[in-house]
Amino acid sequence: MNEFEQQRIELVQRMVSSGAIKSKNIEQAFLSVEREAFFPKELLQNAYIDSAFPIGFGQTISQPSTIAIMLELLQVKKGQKVLEVGCGCGYVLALLSKLVGKKGRVFGIDLVPELVALASKNLASQGFENIAVKNGDGKQGWVEQAPFSRILISAACGKVPKKLVEQLAEKGRLVAPVGNAFSQQMFVVEKHSAGKTDEGFAEAGFFVFVPLK
Repeated sequence: MNEFEQQRIELVQRMVSSGAIKSKNIEQAFLSVEREAFFPKELLQNAYIDSAFPIGFGQTISQPSTIAIMLELLQVKKGQKVLEVGCGCGYVLALLSKLVGKKGRVFGIDLVPELVALASKNLASQGFENIAVKNGDGKQGWVEQAPFSRILISAACGKVPKKLVEQLAEKGRLVAPVGNAFSQQMFVVEKHSAGKTDEGFAEAGFFVFVPLK
């Protein structure tokens, strides 16, 4: 076992103890994805600190415990089609890939072309094959691949973009940090038949994300 593997196990144990991770499938996803593979080389020694770190272009790789809370709320199941808006370096896409399994599909979109290239490179280096990434305006979603069983917005928004809700499948679920520029809460949208939705804030605390652009 190398140094990173030990640090990964210890981080996951802390997230389980704190309650950020509640589900066995999410625990296994975090144990099986190498965060160091998605980390800037100059910051590599920080890969398993439970904090967000810059990845360039004004963006960050999110705090693992925050990602865990979002994934618990998202309730991803095997075989689903999932979209992440604001995919950055690709770390959360890798976790989602583990959660949907080989029969599922994961799609990522980011406004920064350099980050799309970085995410694609990182994911390819780790052998992920059920993930597609594109450069684009996340608020518009990915119309050609809709509908999605799950949508995760990994950036702060004042409100959930309407077009993303439209791209949710029936019985679909969307999770997003919603609030002002300084503080957000996790907002959950569930879509039912005839396009009706249940929407509301989850009791999961307050967070600070970079804004959705």
